[in-house]
Amino acid sequence: MGKLVIAGFDGSDASRAAVAWAAREAPRRELPLEILQAWPWGPGRPLGTGQAERWGREQLAAQAVAIRSRFPGLEVRATHVPDDAVGVLEAASDRAAVLVLGARGLGALRGFLVGSVSQQVLGSATCPVVLVRAPSDLTDGPRSDGNAERGLVVGLDLAHPCQEVLAFAFETAALRGTPLTVVHAWGPPAGTEYMHFGAIGGLEDELAEPERRALEEAVMPWLERYPDLAAATALLRGHAGLTLVDAAATAELLVIGARHRRSPVGAHLGPVAHAVIHHVRCPVAVVPYH
Repeated sequence: MGKLVIAGFDGSDASRAAVAWAAREAPRRELPLEILQAWPWGPGRPLGTGQAERWGREQLAAQAVAIRSRFPGLEVRATHVPDDAVGVLEAASDRAAVLVLGARGLGALRGFLVGSVSQQVLGSATCPVVLVRAPSDLTDGPRSDGNAERGLVVGLDLAHPCQEVLAFAFETAALRGTPLTVVHAWGPPAGTEYMHFGAIGGLEDELAEPERRALEEAVMPWLERYPDLAAATALLRGHAGLTLVDAAATAELLVIGARHRRSPVGAHLGPVAHAVIHHVRCPVAVVPYH
């Protein structure tokens, strides 16, 4: 596990929100904060980029001063790396406990606009990555900094390993002293789609019982490890992506797992993670597993 909370900073409102979120998270984890700026022009860079890079460095320095002023007890490091953002952030994930990135929003109905940099980093980062929206994207809904009473939500896919996801979710909820809801979406077994709706409804409890047992078995060791944490499970019928979006409507943080998948064009996320990060309004923590 890394020894830093690292926030990517490019001068945008979304990246400032990410830095602010990371600055609140670092003291909870008793870790320093690194504000990381990647500048894409190295040797042989185009003419006229020197002034732009100076502006970027000035923005980074000013952001570090502002965070130190707001959080006087926090160790803050400002790092400028003249290299491609994706590579810099991927490398940063190897030394971070949490990597925090900004995501531009498209409003309440359309959710996140996750840029190509964030998409690539999410598909290959080795530590949990948190996406945070700018306050201007939250004028018609909950603020991204949240209210502890709203609690955390973690979505589990019981068909894949979920210990890393549960570990991050329970630790994060315990550090905040906030309730945690563990959500698993399920659907009737294959073949029951040909049954009459009323028949399926009458058998729903019976059909869901194996899923309920699996959910309880997955969560039980973590309930024992965190006996003082207010945690509950929710078995919800429906499409996983839509179910998690609804479940996180009033959450302060949604935690999901993402299996790193390789394709000819590089690493990418699965369909549920992809849907969630584009439509959930609160910050989203994406925990990698293989």
